[in-house]
Amino acid sequence: MALGLRYFRLAHPAFRNSLAALTRPVSEVTLKTVRERQNDHVAYPTSPVRHFATKKAKAKGRGQSQPRVNINTTLVEDIINLEALDEEMKSVMETLKDNFNRTLNIRTSPGSLDHITVLTDDGKLALNQIGQISMKSPQLILVNMTNFPECTAAAIKAIRESGMNLNPEVEGTLIRVPIPKVTREHREMLVKLAKQNTNKAKDSLRKIRTNAMNKLRKSKDTVSEDTLRLIEKQISQMADDTVAELDRHLAVKTRELIG
Repeated sequence: MALGLRYFRLAHPAFRNSLAALTRPVSEVTLKTVRERQNDHVAYPTSPVRHFATKKAKAKGRGQSQPRVNINTTLVEDIINLEALDEEMKSVMETLKDNFNRTLNIRTSPGSLDHITVLTDDGKLALNQIGQISMKSPQLILVNMTNFPECTAAAIKAIRESGMNLNPEVEGTLIRVPIPKVTREHREMLVKLAKQNTNKAKDSLRKIRTNAMNKLRKSKDTVSEDTLRLIEKQISQMADDTVAELDRHLAVKTRELIG
């Protein structure tokens, strides 16, 4: 036995290790082998992974403000007159503001009837051009049609269809216009009219933008694509700014009418 142990010590170290492994418990050998494989693993190259934007990320990106365009109008005036286009868009805004001030008020006044359009044999005329408008009492407005009696029926029709919730009555050539009481329903009706007028203004603005774009595209043979794209962005930006202004005035008017 002693001789066997002596020869075992003289044996090659690798041989001794293998013999020792055979005499160790199976669990110990297995654990060591697993550790060695884990420590000596080979790293393989991985393929690049493409990450797609989620719907949430896309929505977040849409909410971010885009860089604004500011073109020198004199540099593109041979292509399109941006100053005239800007004035045309602003006129839509001014028309809406004027409409709000004249016709959409809690308390109806004689001035509210001034610019009601009446369809006559001579064309469209403002009510104050063919009738004398006065305030008899806080609850009654009078329209005297003595100078144009033939337009009385047309004036009554125009007042009734003005969208101001007015129900005129006639006595010969005198039109009596009772002022409606300020009720919740009346306020809500005025808000509805304000929204309708705002939508009409947006329709007018949309037509202006479309006409400008169509005119711009006629220059595609003489103007570079990048320049056209930049001008298109400027026009869209001008239209968007005007829409935002229309919505702002509608919000202010709605708060005023609802009270």
